Amino acid sequence: MIESQSFECDVGGRRLIIDTGKLAGQASGAVAVRYGDTMVLVTVCIRSEPREGIDFLPLTVDYEERLYAAGKIPGGFIRREGRPTQEAILACRLTDRPLRPLLPKAWRQDIQLIATVLSADQENAPDILAVIGSSAALSISEVPFGGPVSAVHVGYIDGELVLNPTLIQLESSQLNLVVASIKQAIVMVEAGAREVSEDTVIQAIEFGHKANQDIIELQEQLQKACGKTKKEVPIIEINPEVLSAISPMVNGRLTEALSQSEKLQREEGLRRLEKELIASLGESFPEQDIVSAFGAMVRDEIRTNILDKGKRIDGRSLTDVRSISCEIGLLPRTHGSALFTRGQTQVLTITTLGSINMEQQLDGLGIEETKRFIHHYNFPPFSSGEVSRIGTPGRREIGHGALVERAITPVLPKDEDFPYTIRLVSEVLSSSGSTSMASTCASSLSLMDAGIPIKAAVAGVAMGLVSGDKGDYAVLTDIQGIEDAYGDMDFKVAGTDKGITALQLDTKLKGINPEILLKTLDQAREARLLILEKMGQTISSNRPEVSPYAPRMYKIMINPDKIGSVIGTGGKTIRAITAETEVTIDIDNDGTVIIGSPNEKSARRAIEIIESLTKEVEVGSIYTGKATRLLDFGAMVEILPGKEGLVHISELADYRVPKVEDVIKVGDEVMVKVISIDNLGRINLSRRAVFEKLSQMPEAKTKDSLAVDYPFKKRQAPSPRNR
Repeated sequence: MIESQSFECDVGGRRLIIDTGKLAGQASGAVAVRYGDTMVLVTVCIRSEPREGIDFLPLTVDYEERLYAAGKIPGGFIRREGRPTQEAILACRLTDRPLRPLLPKAWRQDIQLIATVLSADQENAPDILAVIGSSAALSISEVPFGGPVSAVHVGYIDGELVLNPTLIQLESSQLNLVVASIKQAIVMVEAGAREVSEDTVIQAIEFGHKANQDIIELQEQLQKACGKTKKEVPIIEINPEVLSAISPMVNGRLTEALSQSEKLQREEGLRRLEKELIASLGESFPEQDIVSAFGAMVRDEIRTNILDKGKRIDGRSLTDVRSISCEIGLLPRTHGSALFTRGQTQVLTITTLGSINMEQQLDGLGIEETKRFIHHYNFPPFSSGEVSRIGTPGRREIGHGALVERAITPVLPKDEDFPYTIRLVSEVLSSSGSTSMASTCASSLSLMDAGIPIKAAVAGVAMGLVSGDKGDYAVLTDIQGIEDAYGDMDFKVAGTDKGITALQLDTKLKGINPEILLKTLDQAREARLLILEKMGQTISSNRPEVSPYAPRMYKIMINPDKIGSVIGTGGKTIRAITAETEVTIDIDNDGTVIIGSPNEKSARRAIEIIESLTKEVEVGSIYTGKATRLLDFGAMVEILPGKEGLVHISELADYRVPKVEDVIKVGDEVMVKVISIDNLGRINLSRRAVFEKLSQMPEAKTKDSLAVDYPFKKRQAPSPRNR
């Protein structure tokens, strides 16, 4: 174990500390990163021998949330952390994406990075500490690495950019941007925003990139003091003899295969050509060399045409968007549905509305405990014409689902204005690039079809990049899958006509400069406005009402002191209400009550019961109550649930009553007026006062009509001779 050492610097007014040599001494590299009271341990281990028969970089990133870090015990029966939460999976992706381009593509020894959250102060986000710690661990290990990499959060609060805002501050921030960068350039960007302008986003990216430099310098100090000798980088080159052999055989046939407009036809043409090359040259060269050389030719053909001729394989210009079609209301019994098609990418998104108690319960390290808006993304194998196992959602599905969720959240109505739980499910039916952005468009349309009053429609587009050896480059609008595979960048941009709501930048290069990012955002805005115009031709605003198959939600306010009256002992009262009316009832501590029901009649009955349970008795008010007990000197009448008052015998009628039983019996319903409430809270009632009030009304309202007003058996006043 190396000697324990500590390195620190100031970041956003707080100390960032990187320790090494104290924990996890058997790992190839291990660091503990602390920011505030949040602390993450990151380790890297390397398999001793390279894996045979693979053609990819075997990098695995795991992010382990430990609930003890925030002083919590896991829920569920076993009380132990189980499968990773969505936030943990997103943190894995956030860590992986800026590191992978900086590791040698020819490396074949397994690399495993594990970030374990040991302490979480619920103020400082641990996700960027995982990025910084992973970079630091790789820097001091023997793995060749093009870092160091640093990452920071950037907020936009009250018109000012804020470095690493706290989790509480982020709730009021117009922007939550993560910028990861090396010394020279930006390697990854991810953001959620509330319709922020492109200029503000660029300023925030540059602000974050500048802040990263101090953390990069800190890691360089760490590497200089504690770094191991790096291993040699394997070199994989295309065999020039193979290229010379296949070039005359391919000739113009490669251009012909790539020019096929249909994705499956294009892929089949390329496969057929590759098989012919293997069959012809397989005895002279290894199959893998032939496949690699052919792949290099495909890549060069696509990129050269774009850079030299401004021509893409489907004939579009650099800024053209593929043909778009939209349709809503496809599914007859769902609460909302929309089909969005762009080129050969097609997504069907379904909206489902539920009561507040259907919110997702969160069992993680953040400050949020529930989530009312959920988006799920499904990518079945048939969407790409393949045969594959269907199982639980993978990291890709979780990541794409979260990106769409982030893009749509800013336009949703507030909880108090629309008290529903909202679930969207995007089913990818056909994939040919940018299914996440197609899901964003379909989700926006589906929400409007469901009658949800969103602020504005949201559209998204994926932007690409092809860069040349001479510093030249081309930014591509609405990339297809093959352009993503052979290009240098996948930059997804979503937003409304006013501004950006979500970003996600991934690159295969060792960084991108702000000039390219600015051009990309400007080009993406033009495409977004075009897509929004196409969407608006199908539906321009939400339907006036939610689907007849969706539950109806009603909101009332009660005195918070009366919550116990609605719930009852052990929940007895609220269970009785839900059993009688078949509604759902959610009560917040501030006295907000949400009633959910499939029909208005049941909801109104539940509201009536709740209001009667929480209504205060007022002096001078008239109530219809039920006689509960008879006393020698009067009758007890329940005027509200649990609220009884005394009608003295002298107040039972507008004449002298010899016996209480002569005019009222237990169970009779009577109209009474509250004449006083004493200092002990005892309520005094009068039936006589009601008679007097009625006698002052127009002639049509006489004592003879009391049988209508009083739903109990009318009793005759005793005759004078019987008094």
